[in-house]
Amino acid sequence: MHDDKAPSGAIDNPWKKLRRLTPARIALGRAGTSLPTGAQLDFQFAHAQARDAVHLPLETEALRGGLAERGLRPLLLHSAAADRHTYLQRPDLGRRLDAPSVEFLRRHRAEHAQGYDLAIVIADGLSALAIQRHALAFVDRLREQMVEDGWSLAPVCVVRQGRVAVADEVAELLGAKMVVILIGERPGLSSPDSLGLYFTYAPKVGLTDAFRNCISNVRLEGLSYGMAAFRLLYLMREACRRKLSGVSLKDETEVATLDGTAPSGNFLITG
Repeated sequence: MHDDKAPSGAIDNPWKKLRRLTPARIALGRAGTSLPTGAQLDFQFAHAQARDAVHLPLETEALRGGLAERGLRPLLLHSAAADRHTYLQRPDLGRRLDAPSVEFLRRHRAEHAQGYDLAIVIADGLSALAIQRHALAFVDRLREQMVEDGWSLAPVCVVRQGRVAVADEVAELLGAKMVVILIGERPGLSSPDSLGLYFTYAPKVGLTDAFRNCISNVRLEGLSYGMAAFRLLYLMREACRRKLSGVSLKDETEVATLDGTAPSGNFLITG
């Protein structure tokens, strides 16, 4: 919680009440020509949290255990980036699987030639903290909403040192019609644990971001699990109907407001 009282020696900022409405660093006040000590320390702490989130290793055993308890048959894979240092310096390697993982999925496909409707991939990305805090809870909400559609689900694949595009290779090797990857987003100074969702219809190696739909900032302080799952299910259903995803597929979900009506049009230009 922000303290509206200006620190001793700091010049009061008349905009300080706005701080209650946003986590953004506004109305911090000043001490002479500098930030107050408290604001500077808060910034340094947030910066340290963001750096830690990037380097925190993913606890794969705990994640796989949680997935197994849910009957999701987790498969552990690895990208072509051998370690975190390589991953951060070579984004291209994080987009592809290593040779053992490719061979493992090929053997799996040989035993399950019918393929799947949907593949779920979970990757550490740039914040393993986001995965550890939110991945299982989001998967639970997604499964609740997708049961009625009757889609077949591939074993959930956990990819270490993975980037967004690695999901396309995973899904292509599994023979999945659609794929969604849950990945830790680049940490911000107020959000070290933001989860991103990237959805692709007809995934294959070599697709660009133009073929993917993104749902960002899934976390307790951002977009709720239920709302994120609701939007993702909409995209999946529309993708199956229109046989596409990405820039040609817009999120046109409507959510009822408190008075029971759904908003229409652009609130910035409609009366």
